[in-house]
Amino acid sequence: MHTDQIKDILHYDPGTGAFTWKVDRNQKAVAGSEAGHVTDRGYRYIEVNGKSVRAHRLAFFFQTGKWPPFEVDHINGDKLDNRWDNLRLTDRRKNMQNQRRAHSRNSSGFLGVSRNNDQWRARIRVNGKSKHVGYYSTPEEAHEAYLKAKRELHQGCTI
Repeated sequence: MHTDQIKDILHYDPGTGAFTWKVDRNQKAVAGSEAGHVTDRGYRYIEVNGKSVRAHRLAFFFQTGKWPPFEVDHINGDKLDNRWDNLRLTDRRKNMQNQRRAHSRNSSGFLGVSRNNDQWRARIRVNGKSKHVGYYSTPEEAHEAYLKAKRELHQGCTI
């Protein structure tokens, strides 16, 4: 689909990050309504000509006229905040450095923290290698140490 065709059916507001339909597409997608749907992973997808596209990638396309060659990262970590000034082109490694929450299987509940006997261990990955940050009495202390290391060692860190 060409740029002009997409811009004929969708409107993107770079100040708010909102996409709205310019034309009626079906009973749910009517002119003026917000385009797309939010998945269980927290991203807004918009279907254009049978293809589902993440809204932040579509925003990049609207602003530059080109599809992003790499990943588009939400600087503030909010997957629904598609304002142009909150998006940046980045590689996979830097995008992963912007992770803000622990995985669901992490028993400590804190990013970069795991239990080690009666202590809490802070660890961080740098250039694909695990780096020991330290052992702490509480998961909160370990998490603070992890965040300090993250801010120093991860170029893509925005927390």
